[in-house]
Amino acid sequence: MGLYGFGKTVAVPLVAALLLAGCMGASRPELPPATFGGTREAPGEEYIIGPMDSLQVFVWRNPELSTKVQVRPDGRITTPLISDMPAAGKTPAMLADDMKIALSEYIRDPIVSVIVENFSGTSSQQVRIVGATERPASIPYRANMTLLDAMITVGGLSEFASGNRARLVRFDASSGRQREYSLRLSDLLKNGDVSANVRLEPGDVIIIPESMF
Repeated sequence: MGLYGFGKTVAVPLVAALLLAGCMGASRPELPPATFGGTREAPGEEYIIGPMDSLQVFVWRNPELSTKVQVRPDGRITTPLISDMPAAGKTPAMLADDMKIALSEYIRDPIVSVIVENFSGTSSQQVRIVGATERPASIPYRANMTLLDAMITVGGLSEFASGNRARLVRFDASSGRQREYSLRLSDLLKNGDVSANVRLEPGDVIIIPESMF
């Protein structure tokens, strides 16, 4: 068999594979569009402290016990009189209650407040954008965040991005499985198609492939 015939033999399966991949991508469901206005902003779920968050701990009438502290990578903090207190995975109110119990061994009826100053959050509260974008990143989820908000944060698509082949991976707590949805990033960012903007949820992963051509 000549080289010409060999090329045809290789090309046919390759084209078929590409067409199959395109069909598989097209079969993913799409999320409903998010509204830009006309609805009232609503608070999100309670914030969960994560590693590398910066906290302000205030102990009323005890300034020597009040401090600023960063949550360590192991999820713990150390403050005056308290060593290795678990912080990650708790709300600020929960951490304040635990610190109140710990400080009760040293002072009477302590009143403790915990304020999160710089947010990182746990991985389940972040939105991760990977692939063909200007600045792949994990960004803290904020209430009512949309796809457009996330893409502005990472600087949009890269020069060779295939935005309309992007997909969103989301964990479905009701089924315990991950689900994938099609995204139309090129339509949203390059053509201004607002129907391509969708609401995001904590833990979402956005994957942006590069163009094959």
